[in-house]
Amino acid sequence: MSNRLGPLLDEIQELERIVAEKVQQTKKTLTYEIEHGRAVFDIDVRSRHRALMKRAWRTIFESSFLTIATAPFIYALILPISVLDLFVTVYQTVCFPIYKIQKVKRQDYVVVDRHALAYLNVIEKLNCVYCGYCNGVLAFSREIAARTEQYWCPIKHARRAKGCHSRTCLFCEFGDAEDYAENLQKLRNEFHDLQARL
Repeated sequence: MSNRLGPLLDEIQELERIVAEKVQQTKKTLTYEIEHGRAVFDIDVRSRHRALMKRAWRTIFESSFLTIATAPFIYALILPISVLDLFVTVYQTVCFPIYKIQKVKRQDYVVVDRHALAYLNVIEKLNCVYCGYCNGVLAFSREIAARTEQYWCPIKHARRAKGCHSRTCLFCEFGDAEDYAENLQKLRNEFHDLQARL
C-alpha cells in the first residue's frame, strides 16, 4: 500500500523543497532580510513603501456599499475561529502524546506578518492580520485533523473528495479489509515523514 507511494511522496517533498527555494530566491530580489523572525527592509525601500500607501479614508471611499455591508459577517468569524484555535490546541496537547503523534507546530501555520508592511494602511493591515490568523488556524486545524484521521481511520473514501490532505495517500483503500486489518497499527505509527520535514 504505502510502499507504492513512497517514491511519489519523496518526489512531492522534493518538489515542495524546490518551490520553497524558488520563493526564497524571489525574496532576495525584494531587498529584505529576515532578522529575529521579522522581515526588515532597507530604509529607502521603506520610504518608497510609505509613499505608495493609500490613505484609509480612500480605501473606504473606493469600496462598494456591499463590500462594506458584508464586513461584519466576515469579521464575525473571528469568534468561532478563535474557539477552534483554542480547542484544537488543547486537543493536540492532551491527546497527541497519548497517541504518540508528533504535535503540529502552530507557528508553522499561523503567520501574521503582513501588517508590518509600510505600504498598507490601517484597514489593509487589519485585513491582513485577520486573514493571516484565520487561514493559519484553519491550516493548523487541518493538519491536526489529518494526523488524527491517520491514527483513527486511515481508510480512503470511496468517492473522490476535493481538497484531500497530504496524509490521505498513506491510507488503506476503501473496502480492503485485509490491508486495514494487517496495517492499522503500522499506519498509526507511520509519521516518519514528519521527522524528515523538521
